[in-house]
Amino acid sequence: MTEQQEHLQNLLQQQKTLVKEVEELQAQLEGKRQTFFKVQGAIEYLNKTGVELEGFEVAEDVNEVEDDQT
Repeated sequence: MTEQQEHLQNLLQQQKTLVKEVEELQAQLEGKRQTFFKVQGAIEYLNKTGVELEGFEVAEDVNEVEDDQT
């Protein structure tokens, strides 16, 4: 096997590893996003029923965070 072929083989293996890592990160992100929406819904419900806390800031909406990062 030539040096270039070995280099190509290494790059292809690295690409496979990166694809797998990106897929895992996307799955983690989706899980966190679902949890965020559940928490957001519970907060909205409690706020509508009159439950309030002084001194606590409301976190940014997940869509606002995504817009800021693009």
